[in-house]
Amino acid sequence: MVSILDPLVDKQGGQRKSADWYRKAIASMADKISARKLMNQGRLIQRPSVGRLNMFFYDPKTKDKLPYYDTFPLVLPLESFRGGFLGMNFHYLPYLTRFRLLQQLQEFASGNPMNENTKFDVSYERVMDINLAKKTFKKYLYSHVRSNFLRIDSNEAALAVYLPVQQFKKGRPY
Repeated sequence: MVSILDPLVDKQGGQRKSADWYRKAIASMADKISARKLMNQGRLIQRPSVGRLNMFFYDPKTKDKLPYYDTFPLVLPLESFRGGFLGMNFHYLPYLTRFRLLQQLQEFASGNPMNENTKFDVSYERVMDINLAKKTFKKYLYSHVRSNFLRIDSNEAALAVYLPVQQFKKGRPY
């Protein structure tokens, strides 16, 4: 299956790259990347993929009470609850901080080097004390999800955190 991120993954060549490399690589493709294009490129699933990043369209139930909210979150699910799930939305952090948080989460990765089969073995209890993660914890109700979920394989996670696809309404967290 072809991904919009394939050209960047190919450039990466399986090597670990710096945050600066990822930022420049995404900037070179910025005009080709949008939320809709990502959703149209494949790997759509009915429920969020546990242990992997997921993107989806969302309409929060309490949006009238929120100072700002993201309608296209990039979420790592942590726990399920009746009618929804708790996850970490990386979009609530600036780009470089997203990358740093992802680096910290590698200690919970099931494999090294990261590949399409790698998963993050995370739960709220395991990550609640990570300082960078505290602003990212959000609850999502399935009844307010407005699309399928786009699964982001772990070998594409570092690229995904730099994608300029967040869709904040009413303001921004940073």
